[in-house]
Formats: sequence, structure tokens, C-alpha cells
Amino acid sequence: MLIKPITLRARQQGVTLMIALIVLVAITLAGIALVRSVDTSNVIAGNLAFQQAAMHSSDIGTEAAVTWLETKNSGAYLFTDHNSLLDCNAYTANRVDPTAGQSWESWWNALGTCQKKTVTTDAAGNTIHYTIDRMCELSGDPNQQTPSPRCSGSTISNVGGATSSQTSGYVVLNYSGQIYYRITSRIDGPRGTKSYVQAVVAM
Repeated sequence: MLIKPITLRARQQGVTLMIALIVLVAITLAGIALVRSVDTSNVIAGNLAFQQAAMHSSDIGTEAAVTWLETKNSGAYLFTDHNSLLDCNAYTANRVDPTAGQSWESWWNALGTCQKKTVTTDAAGNTIHYTIDRMCELSGDPNQQTPSPRCSGSTISNVGGATSSQTSGYVVLNYSGQIYYRITSRIDGPRGTKSYVQAVVAM
């Protein structure tokens, strides 16, 4: 009589199933992270596109301000402010800078209603505004030097036909008088986009 050896079967521990479940969870988490990363990238790209469009739209504000300056750049009109309710043209005859620690956003919000002018809203939904500052310490005639200079930092002197050749240690440079104007354009666009662009022009 033959006796067959008894073969003991190894008990199933389910290790393969556990490993498969762990890998599946890891792949799921990686997929979720990838989707979130793609969504974030799309949002960032969209915001950059809106910001770039707002920057391009700033040219409209700059050109509108330059056109206004060219039409008013005669006589004494630009010697005084034109930013009141009676003369609402967003023009200040002296330089107005942010105070120490003040942001340009806070500076803009502190301007009066007539110190900033709304030009238009373009096809991209950007609303363009601007304000103009004459780069002078004080309002008034820029050539006036007493009792205090109005535009000491601007090249306003004109020595006429005098020659630039002078004795040693005494040189007078000849140049035409020019006043500088700072145009600050603000653009409000979609998704809360805000952009500031400044240009300085000489006239």
C-alpha cells in the first residue's frame, strides 16, 4: 500500500492585494496632483495674459494725456492745476509723489475725483484712466526763480545765442527750455487686473 506524502499548501496572506491597493492609491494621488497643477498653470497663464493686455491698453491713456498736453501747451494754462470740479482735467502743476512707505495703489486711491480721468473701456474690457503731474516743485511760471524756484530740476533756462566757449572754469551750456510731465496710467481689467504704467514727456 502506497502512502502519498501530504503536501501542505501555503496560506494566502493577501500581500499582493495590499501592494496593488497601495500602488493604486499612489497613482490616484499623483493624478489628482497633476490635474491641480495643470489647473493652476492655466490660471497663472490666464492672469499673465490679462496683465499683458492691460499693459498694452496703457498706451491709450498715455496718448490721450499727450494729446491733451499738446493742445494746452501754450501761454500760462499749464502753470496752474486743472483738477477741480470746475476744471476736471486730471492735471496737477506740481509733482505729487507717494509719501514714504506709500504704495502706488494707495497713492492713486488718495487722488481726488478730478485728479484722475477715465479715457475709455476697450474691447478687451480694460478701463483706462490717467493723471498728469508737471515735474516741478511748485505751480506757477516755471521760469520764476524768486522768491523760490518753481522748476529747479528742469532744463528751463535758455541762454540764447551765447557761445559755449568760455574762459577756463566757466562754461555755459546752450539748450532749449523744456518742462517734463509725468503721465501715470492705470488700467482696470477683467479678473481684478490692475496695472500702472508711467511715461515722462518733455514739452
